[in-house]
Amino acid sequence: MLIDSHAHLDSAEFAGDLGAVIARAHAAGVEGMLTVSTRVDQFEKLRAIAEENEGIWCSEGAHPHEAQDHADLDPQRLAVLANHPKVVAIGETGLDFHYDHAPRPPQERLFRVHIEAAKESGLPLIIHAREADDEIARILEEERPPAAVLHSFTGGAALAEKALQLGYFISISGILTFKGAENLRRIALAVPLDRLLIETDCPYLAPVPKRGKRNEPAFLPFTLAALAVVRGEEREDLAAATSANFFRLFPKAARAGRFG
Repeated sequence: MLIDSHAHLDSAEFAGDLGAVIARAHAAGVEGMLTVSTRVDQFEKLRAIAEENEGIWCSEGAHPHEAQDHADLDPQRLAVLANHPKVVAIGETGLDFHYDHAPRPPQERLFRVHIEAAKESGLPLIIHAREADDEIARILEEERPPAAVLHSFTGGAALAEKALQLGYFISISGILTFKGAENLRRIALAVPLDRLLIETDCPYLAPVPKRGKRNEPAFLPFTLAALAVVRGEEREDLAAATSANFFRLFPKAARAGRFG
């Protein structure tokens, strides 16, 4: 069994064939998927996907790109929405200084709002970190959310070490298969097996040999295969470990789905 720990199944790119996408995922051995929120005002659509499908769970939150549209968001609202049985995480949240689609102070404020919601709800935090390693590390050190994952990790070794020191998880996406991702491959080798997750971040970041196509959960085995080569481990062992890690980080998923 494989678990796609970060997907965006509510994306417009899946609007025409989501059922087929889910069926292909199951055929490829991907039996569980976490579909991740990027805007609070689109939560109902995301929640419906999780409600209608066994083995699919969702999160609640707002991406740092959307910080200006969520200036009034407070932790209590997120915590209330997180009461739904299929909501297993808070986020995705964090900082993105690559695109700077939102000014940095609102991004940081929104990040801290999500951390507070994670503390109030008891749910783990899904963190987006892009070209903001020092700032992410500083805020995590200050705020100490109880559980978290740095998704689709592309940061440096120092941020990975800080996350592991704080007890958090690191999730590897199809970027691992890209030609220029040698630094990520070194980090993926160094992460302890009990802290690893894998994801697609679909419809983005399709792994080689599907790069350039719309990504989907059925492509997760390509990332698993690449990770097995990097770490010198068997695919079956990695599949079992990352699935077990998923349910350790997101224990509510075990209670909400058929895998509990």
